[in-house]
Amino acid sequence: MFAFRLDTRSGVPTYLQLVDQVRRGLLLGYLREGDQLPTVREVAAALVVNPNTVAKAYRELERAGLVTPRAGQGTFVSGNVDQVPAATYARLSRGLRGWLRTARDSGLDHEQVRALVSATLDDDEQAQAGAA
Repeated sequence: MFAFRLDTRSGVPTYLQLVDQVRRGLLLGYLREGDQLPTVREVAAALVVNPNTVAKAYRELERAGLVTPRAGQGTFVSGNVDQVPAATYARLSRGLRGWLRTARDSGLDHEQVRALVSATLDDDEQAQAGAA
């Protein structure tokens, strides 16, 4: 079953972290249509968070068309996103792990790596928009 985790240092609200993890799970093929998510109670207990926070995340996922609650049965993945092909994922993640080792060896911490990646993605998006 899919397991959530929290990064308490990220500054990202808990419910958004949960939403992001489900989206990422779909993109990378860890979750597929028909898969059942853990119950609100299970997630709240495992992460030691308020059940209302988990329920908020599940409602957001439902609004996005990614999950469907079924009364008495649970919450199920109902939407699809374009997945990263497995071979592409394997190849790129190998390269990215090497880059992450280099970043850590250069003294960057998790937050700095995340900021660098976000800034680079933003810069690339602006460059692409300017080229169009």
